[in-house]
Amino acid sequence: MTQRRSPLHPESPAALPPLRESAWRARRPAGFTLTELMVTMGIIVLLMSIIVPTARSFQAEARSVACISNLRQLWVSIETYRTGNKDFLPMSEFLPVATDNGPEGGLPEVLKAYVNKDCTCWLCAADFDEDGSISTGTSYLYVPGLIRYTPQIQFQVQQAMLPFMLNPGTSPAMLEKFRREAEAKLVTRFYEASPDFAVLCDSQDRHNYGDREPKNAVFLDGRTGRVIFDQDTQGGQPGRDAQD
Repeated sequence: MTQRRSPLHPESPAALPPLRESAWRARRPAGFTLTELMVTMGIIVLLMSIIVPTARSFQAEARSVACISNLRQLWVSIETYRTGNKDFLPMSEFLPVATDNGPEGGLPEVLKAYVNKDCTCWLCAADFDEDGSISTGTSYLYVPGLIRYTPQIQFQVQQAMLPFMLNPGTSPAMLEKFRREAEAKLVTRFYEASPDFAVLCDSQDRHNYGDREPKNAVFLDGRTGRVIFDQDTQGGQPGRDAQD
C-alpha cells in the first residue's frame, strides 16, 4: 500500500500547491529598464570618447615613425652620394616638377643611382595629397635646393664663375657644371657651419597632433627631429624633442 505523507510536513508533495502560469512568469528575468539602458549608453559613449582619440594618436604616431624611417634611409643615400662627389651635398631643385609624363628633376633624379625613384621611401605614410606632393614623386623638401638660391650663395657663385664666363671657349655645359659644383661646395660649407638646419623635411604639415611639431626632418649628421619651417630661416630649426 502507498504511504501517504502528512500534510503538516512542508517537504511533502501534498503540501505544495500547484504553481500558476502567472507565478512562473513573475519568476522569469526581467529586461533592462529605460534608466539602465541610458546608463549603459552613457558608459559606451564615454569609452568611445576615450578610445577613438587614443587610437587616432597611435595611428598618427605610427605614420610619423614610418616617415622618420624614410628620412633616415634617404640620408644614407645622400651620404653615399657625398662619398663619391668630394663630400659635397647633391645639388638639385628643392622639389621635382609634376608633369603629364610623371615627376621630373629634383633629388630623386640626382640620387637615382643610389635609391630607386619609385622607392616607397620617397613618400611619407601620412601624405594623402594625390594632386600635390605625391604627383611630384616625393613627400620631402630638399632644403639645400632652396639655400642654393640665397643671395649670399649666388653672389659667391658668380665670383667663382667669373673667370670661366669671361673665357669664350667655355661651353654652356661646362658653365653649368662649374656653377653646380660651386653651389654644392658653398652650400655644403654652409651646412657644416650650421648643423641645425634641416637637409630633408616634410614638404607639408602632416604630423600636427597634440603638441607635436608638424614636420619631420633629417640633418647633415644623420640626426632626425621635428622642425617648424620658417621662411626667414629656410632650413628650419630642430624641435626640442630631436632624436639621434
